[in-house]
Amino acid sequence: MPSPTSAPRPTLWVATTNRGKTREFKLLLSKRWRIRDLHALPKIPPIRETGATFLANAKIKALAVSRRLPGKLILSDDSGLVVPALGGRPGVRSARFSGPKATNESNRAKLLKLMTRLRGSFRRAYFQAVLVLARDGRVIGSTSGRVWGRITAIEQGMGGFGYDPIFQPRGFSKTFGELNSSIKNRISHRARACRMIQPLMSRAERS
Repeated sequence: MPSPTSAPRPTLWVATTNRGKTREFKLLLSKRWRIRDLHALPKIPPIRETGATFLANAKIKALAVSRRLPGKLILSDDSGLVVPALGGRPGVRSARFSGPKATNESNRAKLLKLMTRLRGSFRRAYFQAVLVLARDGRVIGSTSGRVWGRITAIEQGMGGFGYDPIFQPRGFSKTFGELNSSIKNRISHRARACRMIQPLMSRAERS
């Protein structure tokens, strides 16, 4: 008798060209889903993120890609770092904080410079992630996740991406840039949002 084989994983399209995000989604979801991102779809033009909130931008991306891929399940993420003492900056502009040609390095440098004189509770910050699931130009649902911590005085660690080397999550003595990826992907904002959206994804895949 031939041995049973497992069913192929359904494909989940992630509306991003950010390889760091794609890498995290693969770690978080690939046991159940085959993850693909916009690098596999070079003909899709850049999506302008014009929303004033993480949710608005996540919807823009999810709907734009879902209209290009009829019948496919699309997951989008809009996320960023929020520092209350800076009026919520970088916020929705986290990826472009230091200007149109921003890099991860220039964004971190700008933030650290702005926070030079801030001490104690004024260095509190949180990462926020909002996920939106869509298909055929319609939003199926959304979830969000948040993790609190503080901004360090200097960069620490080479792991992760974005602001990870200067963000120390609450309850830990290391930054996201220093923590083992298995720990980060258990406590991060994106991990929390993913845990909440997976039941919705499973129902949508079956429908």
